[in-house]
Amino acid sequence: MKGLHDTPMIAADDAWRARDLAVLWHPCTQMREHPDALPLFPVARGEGAWLVGHDGSHVLDAVSSWWTNIHGHAEPRIAQAIGQQARTLEQVILAGCSHAPAVELAERLLACAPQQAGRAPLAKVFYADNGSAGVEVALKMAYHWFHNQGIAGRTRFVALRGSYHGETLGALSMGDLPLYRRVYAPLLLDVLFAPSPDAFGTQDDAGARACAEAAANALAALFAAHAGEICAFILEPLVQCAGGMRMHHPHYLRRVRELCDAHGILLIADEIAVGFGRTGTLFACEQGGIQPDLLCLSKGLTGGFLPLCAVLATQQIYDGFLDDSRERAFLHSHSYSGNPLACAAALASLAIFDSDAVLPRNRDTAQRMAALAAPFASHPAVLEVRQTGMILAIELKPEPDNVEDGHAVEISGRRGLRLYRKALASGVLLRPLGDVLYWMPPYCIDTAQLQLLAQVTADVLDAAAG
Repeated sequence: MKGLHDTPMIAADDAWRARDLAVLWHPCTQMREHPDALPLFPVARGEGAWLVGHDGSHVLDAVSSWWTNIHGHAEPRIAQAIGQQARTLEQVILAGCSHAPAVELAERLLACAPQQAGRAPLAKVFYADNGSAGVEVALKMAYHWFHNQGIAGRTRFVALRGSYHGETLGALSMGDLPLYRRVYAPLLLDVLFAPSPDAFGTQDDAGARACAEAAANALAALFAAHAGEICAFILEPLVQCAGGMRMHHPHYLRRVRELCDAHGILLIADEIAVGFGRTGTLFACEQGGIQPDLLCLSKGLTGGFLPLCAVLATQQIYDGFLDDSRERAFLHSHSYSGNPLACAAALASLAIFDSDAVLPRNRDTAQRMAALAAPFASHPAVLEVRQTGMILAIELKPEPDNVEDGHAVEISGRRGLRLYRKALASGVLLRPLGDVLYWMPPYCIDTAQLQLLAQVTADVLDAAAG
């Protein structure tokens, strides 16, 4: 399959890039870096794991287009479901109205949601437009539920160090990445941050479990020190994705569930990035054998076709809003809540998990990824290689001039830009998170594409070492 090789895509389509930069403000980008330091890749179409440029060049989407496109680009069954739905009902207000795709998707999600023995299952679905909006929904539900119970003082949230939960102000408050939150700090909620359970630097399962236990003990102390103040604890189960793909042992999830129960704190699981098969099970919470009180789902929910978020809640939380007073109702809303097209896409995506035996295939793919990445662990540019399911992270050693007070810092991401450009020129979209390269490909990736990904990654690591 044709790759970029050297510079043809970087040199081509100058007129298109000029049109783009004349009108667009791109997300998560210092626009000053365009067009020189950060080349734009004009995408004409997608084919499975490939992004195809206007000149026909193929680039492997190694990051699933920001972790959303799980089955591959232009997946015909999802496209067909959207087209069929568009000929019937494209959009309707969900306040006071109903439609089949929203109901059927809610039924499907509740049926496959994580369940824990001895707990009443998740019972209700609230739709939002995207992941950040879904986190806002969960935060407001948690606080409002305590308010409706007449329990005063439960106004604070707990999140993990190194966490990331989105860019809207409430979601951003739950994040601990200075690059994103520092400038907005005066606008953010006063959140308590607990030590991360990540197992960075550990060599085995026992070490990872010990990290999880130590972090859980610290969380217990924090809960005790702020007794009666906390309404909810939010975390990304198993992998802190935007925080550098830091990974933790499932034991932490079990301890967290126990601690939240003991202190009467609601548990919010943010599975926006890790849900829908990415970690080896349909939901990451399953690996800890736990069920959250609120579960946030987005990104892969629609197979990467349309924006949609679903927040799943327990019956107990739902019942806490039932009253004659509208002030006790949950009045949060989005114009496109439960959009029929997005719900149809999500239903088609979930059907593919059954028809294609996606989870067993993912486990096989994860093993091939591990084998291909194993040599990187001894590479002179690499600190650590870690993996959870189909998320594989390669942490680079910090550059000598990129260290402050003994800690690696990302000042301008210059090395990341260099590596990104080199990978793009070789036919792979490999967007680093600071000093972390990662593989998070669509589930349809085949052996030849994985080999291309491994070879380009090796070349990029050699460039980093040089």
